[in-house]
Amino acid sequence: MTGRLGVLGGTFDPIHCGHLDAAAAARESLALDAVLFLPTHNQPLRTNEPGASDFHRFAMVTLAINGCPSYRVSDAELLREGTSYTIDTLRYLHAEGWSASQLFFILGADAIAEIANWRGFPGILDAARFVVVSRPGVTLDAAIARTPGLAARVTILEAATRDVSSTTIRQRLAAGESIDDLVPVAVSRHILAHHLYGSVDELHGEDQRTRS
Repeated sequence: MTGRLGVLGGTFDPIHCGHLDAAAAARESLALDAVLFLPTHNQPLRTNEPGASDFHRFAMVTLAINGCPSYRVSDAELLREGTSYTIDTLRYLHAEGWSASQLFFILGADAIAEIANWRGFPGILDAARFVVVSRPGVTLDAAIARTPGLAARVTILEAATRDVSSTTIRQRLAAGESIDDLVPVAVSRHILAHHLYGSVDELHGEDQRTRS
């Protein structure tokens, strides 16, 4: 393989504008040829099940990156049984022909704070170049300082990412509020059309009012 590949993994429950901001910032700052989005099957540090199925989470990522030629989505972790460990995914990419120096694993400041608990740590840091993107409300220095020596082994990227989380999106939907400013339009339409996260689409709501 040739080039520089960004790797952005996550539950994407659902994918939102903050994820896309992080991908764009890394691509532009690090001259990445492509960014690979990898929805997880079973994230080891997550305590609750995703609100949407693997199928819908993959579909939402596909919709979110549609029209972006440098973005790709992979179902490698969804098809792999058991827990989705990052080290296994990086080894999979190595087997596909990518060297560690070509891979740029993108994660937020909140995730880097827990990296000492990841399988394969600290050796995992040799499997790719780790890129930590700033996130609203999380101090990069404080997150990285939790693991001694980590600052020298990661690339810190200060970027203007929108203040949004998947949790906020699910809460808004449960309350019947709009999420149009938090996710791409196609993702919002998919969520409403399939009534994900307890949402009810506008047409369905109108029909209900007509019949009442």
